Amino acid sequence: MPDATDADGLTVGQVGARLGVTVRALHHWDEIGLARPSLRTAAGYRLYTADDLERLHRIVVYRETGLGLDRIRTILDDSTADVLGALRAQRAQVAERVGRLQQLSAELDRMIEAHERGPLLTVEQQAAIFGPQWNPDWPAQARQRYGDTTQWRQYAERSASRGPEEWQAVADAVTGLERALGDAMEAGVTPGSPEANQLVERHREVFASYFPLTRQMQVCLGRRYEADPAFAAHYDGIRAGLASWFRRIIDASARAHSVDPDTATWQ
Repeated sequence: MPDATDADGLTVGQVGARLGVTVRALHHWDEIGLARPSLRTAAGYRLYTADDLERLHRIVVYRETGLGLDRIRTILDDSTADVLGALRAQRAQVAERVGRLQQLSAELDRMIEAHERGPLLTVEQQAAIFGPQWNPDWPAQARQRYGDTTQWRQYAERSASRGPEEWQAVADAVTGLERALGDAMEAGVTPGSPEANQLVERHREVFASYFPLTRQMQVCLGRRYEADPAFAAHYDGIRAGLASWFRRIIDASARAHSVDPDTATWQ
């Protein structure tokens, strides 16, 4: 390697700044023989010539397209290498990655929106699926109250992947459960009986459409169904006294599974 005075060529730091690469990368490329500086000062410092800089520029461009260093070396040093073919193949890979990233971006947008407002349905779709008694403000109210909880995050993640057909299936499952609850109470099914316990398990299964429901959490919901005026009116509108009966069968099932309804908490 010929010597040069300090005034000749560009130093490693200058080249790194000009090309936007680290000094560490330049040293590595030098060590593996991919891009070695052609000159050195009398003190032994590396200096890059204009030809060196041109090679480095091509390395940077090829590397930004995603080509590996070995492939770049072949393109630069092998006169028989199919440069155009390599670039076209790399372009196809980049296009595929762009497509995946666009899909991921769309999914993230849906998840963000679901976290912000729950079901990704129009007001008209919500009314058609959940019935005229549905209040489209309820999801926003629930987010304000429960938005920092694990259960809201689970609910939002499920909401992000559901369209109208999936939500219709959830609504149908809820309606079927509520009808079965009303029929069972009217038929005289008693809390703690196999029929009542089966309905409690069915409630947990249906509720899993929103988020996993522990037995302690189910007890807390049962209390709210009875105590909250809106919930109580909803269940009592199906059958008079259904809200209290529903809470009682939940409590009886909880006791059978060693959960004390009087001390159960949301966990």
